[in-house]
Amino acid sequence: MANQILTVLRGGWTLLRSIAVIFSSIATIISSLLPLFIDATMTLGDLLMLFALLAIAAFIIHGILTHALNDYTDFQTGTDAHSPAILSGGSRVVQKGMISLKGLRQLGKWLTIFLLIIAVLLTLFSQYKLAILLLIGIWSATSYSLPPLRLSYHPFLGEWLSLFPAILFLGFAGPWIVLDSIPLWALQNAVINALFCMAWVMVHHIPDLEADKRAIPMKRTSVVWFVDTFGLYYARFPALIYLLVTGLWGLWIGFDRFWAAACLFLTISIGGFFVMKMNVTNYEQVTVCEKILLFLAMITAICLGIFV
Repeated sequence: MANQILTVLRGGWTLLRSIAVIFSSIATIISSLLPLFIDATMTLGDLLMLFALLAIAAFIIHGILTHALNDYTDFQTGTDAHSPAILSGGSRVVQKGMISLKGLRQLGKWLTIFLLIIAVLLTLFSQYKLAILLLIGIWSATSYSLPPLRLSYHPFLGEWLSLFPAILFLGFAGPWIVLDSIPLWALQNAVINALFCMAWVMVHHIPDLEADKRAIPMKRTSVVWFVDTFGLYYARFPALIYLLVTGLWGLWIGFDRFWAAACLFLTISIGGFFVMKMNVTNYEQVTVCEKILLFLAMITAICLGIFV
């Protein structure tokens, strides 16, 4: 019994893939709440409770639900079986025997139902903002992986219709809840953090390039589309494009947030340099580049939160 409990706990922790959650969801939460901490809009205790609420929701939806559904789908289509599995290739809880495929499906199914019930209850108690935020999270997790949409299997759709709205809404959730409105700085921070997240996710897809092509149906990510259309060298282009778009948003904030824009341009320049320099066929090198982008995303989020 003790060994079974330990296996379940280890499987849950592995499925969580905390690094991905921390450097995307938690980073954007910090970016949105730092100005409230600095300006003392709320008491420290209330802000910490809000941070805890958003962080727990992020770990449940992004860390557990999204990864459970994604692992289940990618195992079914076969892409994870051929992945080099460094940072990519899913959590591999099924391959390691930590959680059965049926258990993974049941976890995703019942967690989705549970969260939908919570959203309905929130609506009945007139907590409309919380209900909307929760529904956006559920939409992003399910639409990204589950048929018939399975947006992650289509170029551009997975990141723009699933990933982007999830990080965007989470990015201004705190100020929206506290202030009953979305300040301009909160919107700016949320958009930039979401775009930066999309950039490192595109690098994340590069090691799975051949595995995604062999999936049934093919997982035609933006990276796969660029390679099929223009050649292997262009596997880096989705990440570069999203870094460039992030920089263009930086021009907007530069008019009244000079230091935030300066930090953003610095991190984008460093990120772009490493993306251009990496050998897309060397998966260890690609993984190092992804780790660099993860840290740059966190630095960017903190700077945007400080320099409002």
